[in-house]
Amino acid sequence: MPTRHEVWERPWPLVGRDRILDLFTQAVRHRRVQGVLIHGPAGVGKTRLAEACRDRAEKAGLTTHWVVATAAAAAVPLGAVGHVIPPGVDLSDPVAGFAAVAAALGRGGEDRVVLLIDDLHLLDATSVMLVRQLMDSGSALLIGTVRTGEPYPMAAAFGTGDAIHRVDVEAFTEEQVAQVLASVLGGSVSARTSHEMYAASAGNALYLRELVLGALSSGALNSDGEVWQLAPGPRTGTPRLRELIAARLSRVSEAGTAVLELLALCEPVALADAQAVARLHDLVELERLGCLKVVKEGRRHLVMLAHPLYGEVVREGIAELRRRTILLDQAARLEARGARRQDDALHVTSWRLTATGTADPRRLHEAAALARHSHDYPQVVRLIQALPASAHTVRDRLLLADALFELGRPEEAENELERASSLSTTEHERLAVVAAYCVNALWGMAQASKALRMIDAGRGELQSPESLAVLAINEGCILAACGQPTAGLAFLDVLEDDAGATSDMSVWLFAAAVRTRALQMTGRLREAQNWAERAHATHRRVSRLATSAPHPAIQRAPAVLATAEAGDIHEARALGRRLFGELVRSEAGLPRMWVAYFLARVEWLAGHAAGARRWNAECVAIARSHHGTRPMRDAMGSLAASMALVGDTGPAAAELSALDRADADMAELEFMGLAVSPGRALGEAWHLAATGHLAQARARLLHAAEGLGDSGNLSAEGMLLVDVARLGGARDVADRLARIAARSEGALATVHADFAAALDGDDPEWLMRTSQRLEDTGSDLAAAEAAAAAAGLFRRQRLSRRATAAALRCRGLAERCEGAHTPLLATVDVTVPLTRRQSEIARLAAAGATSQEIADRLVLSIRTVDNHLAQVYGKLGVTGRRDLARALGTR
Repeated sequence: MPTRHEVWERPWPLVGRDRILDLFTQAVRHRRVQGVLIHGPAGVGKTRLAEACRDRAEKAGLTTHWVVATAAAAAVPLGAVGHVIPPGVDLSDPVAGFAAVAAALGRGGEDRVVLLIDDLHLLDATSVMLVRQLMDSGSALLIGTVRTGEPYPMAAAFGTGDAIHRVDVEAFTEEQVAQVLASVLGGSVSARTSHEMYAASAGNALYLRELVLGALSSGALNSDGEVWQLAPGPRTGTPRLRELIAARLSRVSEAGTAVLELLALCEPVALADAQAVARLHDLVELERLGCLKVVKEGRRHLVMLAHPLYGEVVREGIAELRRRTILLDQAARLEARGARRQDDALHVTSWRLTATGTADPRRLHEAAALARHSHDYPQVVRLIQALPASAHTVRDRLLLADALFELGRPEEAENELERASSLSTTEHERLAVVAAYCVNALWGMAQASKALRMIDAGRGELQSPESLAVLAINEGCILAACGQPTAGLAFLDVLEDDAGATSDMSVWLFAAAVRTRALQMTGRLREAQNWAERAHATHRRVSRLATSAPHPAIQRAPAVLATAEAGDIHEARALGRRLFGELVRSEAGLPRMWVAYFLARVEWLAGHAAGARRWNAECVAIARSHHGTRPMRDAMGSLAASMALVGDTGPAAAELSALDRADADMAELEFMGLAVSPGRALGEAWHLAATGHLAQARARLLHAAEGLGDSGNLSAEGMLLVDVARLGGARDVADRLARIAARSEGALATVHADFAAALDGDDPEWLMRTSQRLEDTGSDLAAAEAAAAAAGLFRRQRLSRRATAAALRCRGLAERCEGAHTPLLATVDVTVPLTRRQSEIARLAAAGATSQEIADRLVLSIRTVDNHLAQVYGKLGVTGRRDLARALGTR
């Protein structure tokens, strides 16, 4: 794990800058190109990019000179470039002197030096004239960085024609920030951490670096050995970062400072509100300086800070009384306009609460409900806790308990539910408390027996048919969530499409998502996908009427796995990533954890070892921070499996030991028959397989599959049984997989059954057809293994061309699997018996070159090229160029 000092010392990766570096490389080669100008805002990484250009030039054997232009150096003619001028050159006659400099640097015009000028816009006029003459004489190639938005009076001197190439460096995208963090930290970074770092830095490379260094120094950024996580809290970075921002903001006028203070505390604000504290020309100046931006939302113009970190720095400098005045004034302005927008009540209440520590209880109730609707759980806690004890209602306590549950604080949530129970006076209120108690006990504390006891107690005191129906739905959720989907569906199949038919909409919304998961586990995949879409639409329509509606993405989350098992792993992956992208921006940690869990399973089915490892680690990290114990046990086992799949047996063993310790803390789960954990079985079996104990691995999987079959969990049972076949036990499981395929609607179950049958039947042609069908579903690793098994059978039948073709297919598929090693893959020899000349011709042909183009390039006759290609086709077992790229693994 890198230290802050190591991160500070190492150069940061140039993610997304390849195009610019390639442009520079081409400029070096073509003498007609005189310069490359790199434009971009401050901190975006222009200097780092220029350094990379210098490194490339020096590796090519060119002389480079580094020039840093500054405002101070600009006060002296040639102040910045003086060190470039060779000793002894007389500059008393500038025309002759400049020519002498050009001659000395150019060494007679045979070579060019590379002149890298950082902050070109600060260069003095005399230096500009010298640089221009060096470029025109062919003595120097200019690489210059220019800060966007700064005055650049000498721009015309460098021109914009074909001889000067301009490139604009943009801030990192969120995806690029994730790549940078993973590279710098040397490991996987949680999606939430990447998102928060992107949001705080706005993709600015300099700000991102200082934020990472600051988080490492403070201990806010840590790794559990698999994934880096950022602790909650403000993102202020290092003292250097705060000084840089403060210096940038120091140019702002007094009126501009008032606007920045308003935005730091209340952004976004209407343009009219900003004009209430400053004149329009002050706002225009702030926009020119890059301190604020104006965005259009419908018919309104909103003013925001140009960068998220500006608010952190400005807030630090606002005195307490000044802060109070700004907040109360803005609240009064909004109220004077009628506070008509939906979120106005939330803003006004929050500002008054921050300013004075109190607010109108009626407003607090209303604001808390709005915050809950937008899934802002920290705000819900803050608003409800601000209410005086005498003003608390059952609804308030339920809102608070729900927010605490979502934030991973189930013990505190249980305390609030006990208080809500003591306040409840009606059957409706009592039912709401029991339902919330079940959710918290099951999903937050992993105490299924406690939730069932609460249901039994409720049946003793709640008598109405509506209440009993809600209790039955809760029981179905518990059974399905505890690995008994068939039993759970006996209760959940009564759910109506219309949530209004249930007396408690919050219960319906939770139960709808559990029903999708239960349908998926029992192989009712089309029904699961259709139900998920209907439930999602209903969720969108009625969630504002529910006291504690989960995030709507939870309805589609189980459909991720249903889509994969239906035979489209690619679409399942895309759906899961879309859902995770929605959730990563919210405080909804539990849905995020489940989507990560389903994505991990999808990647396991695909055989993508790194993807499975990353998403399992993400799931475990979220679970640990949110007390999300339900899927954590399975994800820990699956994480060990994905480690073992790439040969990391030590980390896999350590993860299984950690799972043993976690099981000791969750012993009560055995009460519900959860001794069978598919993920744990996978982890133990693949660790055994990776250490050479194949018979024990198969026995472990078979034992776990027996327990899953009794519960109706066809999905997990089939997943374990196909791995038995992959580990040499196809004969033991072929019939069982066929029975599962007959009961399941999924294409994946059918092709898994055929895979096992083909392995058992020693039929290489059947295996090759199955390999193609597996690839069509997205199951790359199983497809590679089927091809590997076929290659071995072809080889035993002395069909060498067919064996080579199957082996090459295996290799091409295995390359997608991110380093996965399995016993079947180890049986195939993928060495291609091509000569050096044959390999060279084959790769050119695979890349699309014609025989004529290959002949011209290699100085051969077309006939010779075609003869070599015919020999290659024979050795590789392909029939033409169309199959050649796949055979060679060319992408």
